[in-house]
Amino acid sequence: MSQSTQQFLALTSPGIEVLLAEEIKNLGAEQVVQKPEGVYFTTSLALGYKISLWTRLATRVMLKIGEGEAKNKDELFATASTVNWLEHFDFKTSFAIDFVGYSEEIRNSQFGALTIKDAIVDQFREQGVERPNVDKSSPGISFQARLLRDSVSLYLDFSGRGLFQRGYREHSGVAPLKENLAAALILRSGWLTDTRKPLVDPMCGSGTILIEAVAMATKQAPAINRESWGFDAWLKHDDELWQAQLAYAVESSADSLEQSQINNIKVFGIDIDARVLKTAQQNARNAKLQRFIEFKCQNTNDMNNTFGQAGTILFNPPYGERIGELPELVENFVLFGQKLKTQFIDWRVAILTANIDLLAMLKLSSFKRYKFKNGPLDCQLALYNVDEKQLEKDAVSPNANFAEQDSAFANRLKKNRKGLKGWLKSSQIECYRLYDADIPEYNVAVDIYGDYLVIQEYAAPKTIDADKAAKRLQEVIYWAPKVLEIPTSKVVLKTRAKQKGSNQYQRVDKSKQSITINEHGALFKINLWDYLDTGLFLDHRKTRQIVAKKAKGKNVLNLFAYTGSVSVHAALHGASTITTVDMSNTYLNWAQDNFALNKLNGHKYQFVQADCLEWLKKNNDQFELIFIDPPTFSNSKRMEDSFDVQRDHVTLLTDALSSLADGGEIFFTNNKRNFKMDFEAMDKLGLQATAMSDVTRDKDFARNKHIHNSWSIKRAFSK
Repeated sequence: MSQSTQQFLALTSPGIEVLLAEEIKNLGAEQVVQKPEGVYFTTSLALGYKISLWTRLATRVMLKIGEGEAKNKDELFATASTVNWLEHFDFKTSFAIDFVGYSEEIRNSQFGALTIKDAIVDQFREQGVERPNVDKSSPGISFQARLLRDSVSLYLDFSGRGLFQRGYREHSGVAPLKENLAAALILRSGWLTDTRKPLVDPMCGSGTILIEAVAMATKQAPAINRESWGFDAWLKHDDELWQAQLAYAVESSADSLEQSQINNIKVFGIDIDARVLKTAQQNARNAKLQRFIEFKCQNTNDMNNTFGQAGTILFNPPYGERIGELPELVENFVLFGQKLKTQFIDWRVAILTANIDLLAMLKLSSFKRYKFKNGPLDCQLALYNVDEKQLEKDAVSPNANFAEQDSAFANRLKKNRKGLKGWLKSSQIECYRLYDADIPEYNVAVDIYGDYLVIQEYAAPKTIDADKAAKRLQEVIYWAPKVLEIPTSKVVLKTRAKQKGSNQYQRVDKSKQSITINEHGALFKINLWDYLDTGLFLDHRKTRQIVAKKAKGKNVLNLFAYTGSVSVHAALHGASTITTVDMSNTYLNWAQDNFALNKLNGHKYQFVQADCLEWLKKNNDQFELIFIDPPTFSNSKRMEDSFDVQRDHVTLLTDALSSLADGGEIFFTNNKRNFKMDFEAMDKLGLQATAMSDVTRDKDFARNKHIHNSWSIKRAFSK
């Protein structure tokens, strides 16, 4: 076959294109052009085979077989018809078309692929040949069409998909790194300039970074064990040329491996998870590179520098996306930064992360950052030189290190804890608020639930820079458990932007964990993990006590009852009957669990699943005490209309009045900031509303005058 040059396109993931272009040049290709969609190059078929065998950075290599206009369906069909498809595959071979791009006329990939498929099938028929079958899942041969600015290029999928898959990975960790991205990180880290220096991955997972590093250092052709290729069924495939390239790659790799054994290459993998480490060891054996890699099961915090001369630390830590992971990560990064400055002077450190704010916890200055994509996540690879300059910065600026006295948040937390110490001791309270956005830059609430610490992040005020707010959150996550001496395993982080309607009650995780806490003798089931709210509104602690004392011997109605905490306290204080109403089955079941915890049962306790507003209109029973704690706003799908507490409180109280026994009391509360009671409307209804907010706010909420509004509402005169 003629060795004329052919046009190819190599694909990769974002951030790797410039490295791929360099790699392809080094492998001997010509006219190498890097573009956002990939790297274009021209070369002979033999060199095309070679590049497919040796590229570490491409995900696919494709060979151009045609191009032309494609402003509309007809032009696309005509261009596809210019290719002599029978030269490329026969009717016995199933095929698939992958279509990339769209235009005004060709609006989706399915339509584009179907048009080309029709052109191919028609051509077979016109030649009097049986038509080949389409197989989207496992075709014998694949083609790709790329539409760009009304022109289409047609390619044979030369290498086949998944060129990054080397074949050594049996299993992966939770978030596996693709091999071609690992190779890009190794190149960017600079370790390959002197592979006699140690390379350490302190969170190595299934070992991909280390295996790729050794394979690159020992000059292994990454695809020699690949079982199938895109060109296997291609009729223009030159098996003689291919076998020559394959034989050279196998022989060259073996020779390099033998030579490398005397070159002192040593890399080190550390991970806290013994099961994942076993997978890494097996992967290294599969790659036949296990003798170059030393694995150790260890917590990164316990890692000391026993690696000899200064080298490179390269790793891809978890990003703190899974619940419960971030508090521990923040602490690890702070400790790791401190360890680097004491034990790893003159080392290069390279970290790939999607959580850029975590990097600030290292208190190091990066000299270079590269953008990559790890799957759908935007990531950065940050490079640091742990040298004398870094240490000089620490000496000049004490804030470069984490010191408790330098943190405004840590100091405020200590001050607040000291202020509540006597009250907590005398009140025997297990759940309380310690901090509530006291400093605007640290816009969080910090709550204690028994042995657990809950940090709720609020949406940052517009006056605070978003990056600064993110860094402040990391500081909060670090200092809160330190100051309060709570292990990071018992820290729960919740992000709480302003919610509307029922969204504030949506599930955020599905751990189904719960703890039991005691509040003034009442037991409550608390879930810190599954919802933004925990099952107990802490700011209503005193409200619950006041209502409970009023409840003795009375028929009590609890509307918008949530998990029934007011009902439980009322029952324990001797209410005659209690009717608990909420629209959510989940929360009503939770309320019944709380009753069971307190060994409260019997017909005098009723639980009603209903829209409280509608239920009130139809209710005929009378109650001496009605507790109403509606949402600020709700537009639940189960409600006919939306509810706004400021707009609708008069209507709500009017309806409640018909269920209020003579001489009874409505205890009305809500969380709307700057809520205004309509006293004129109250007068018309013959009601007297007495403000109770100063009484119902307990000591831990004394700093926040707007946490809730409470009102005692009675008839101004009896019927």
